[in-house]
Amino acid sequence: MAEPHQRVDAYHAGMRTLQDRFDTRRLADRLDEKLSRTTFTPEDRQFIGSRSLFFLATADANGQPDCSYKGGDPGFVRVTADDELVFPSYDGNGMFRSLGNMLVNDAVSLLFIDFERPNRLRVIGRASVVEDEPLRASMPGAQLIVRVKAERIFPNCPRYIHRMAVTEPSPYVPREGHVPPIPKWKRFEMFCDVLPRDDPAREPDPPAKG
Repeated sequence: MAEPHQRVDAYHAGMRTLQDRFDTRRLADRLDEKLSRTTFTPEDRQFIGSRSLFFLATADANGQPDCSYKGGDPGFVRVTADDELVFPSYDGNGMFRSLGNMLVNDAVSLLFIDFERPNRLRVIGRASVVEDEPLRASMPGAQLIVRVKAERIFPNCPRYIHRMAVTEPSPYVPREGHVPPIPKWKRFEMFCDVLPRDDPAREPDPPAKG
């Protein structure tokens, strides 16, 4: 594991091989020199705080990768220090692929994208999964909290981002004063007998009022 505040190498031998093949080594070094950072700028904080989704890459102890979509209301990811952000882990499918990977390999990469005004930001760092976390009380629906210590933060060229608009926020996102509906798949016969003991889907729906 990298020591706190240690700047990890931007490129490994495989990346260098292709940079040399296509004569982009100097460009890659200049991009890292000018754009890469280890602390969040005010613009980074604003951008991350405005996002309602990001993509999370993790890997297991053997390097087998996994990629996950994480969604919530804007502000569900919070920059809590110059080089740290946190986000909640909501109820999912119970496999815990991403967080389980973090327990055996804490290296993570987060990709934040604005599809309406094309823009994107990468955060590479080390993650820890926390249950006894004061912030959890201020994050409705959080089962666990993930803390990410950033080692490298950098923007990417947005030219290939397709311009899209959010038409409706997900009703399943936990919010203060809102009880998310039960996902339909949890009521499927093939799953209903193996749900966690405290899962609301185990309870029958209340009878409809006449």
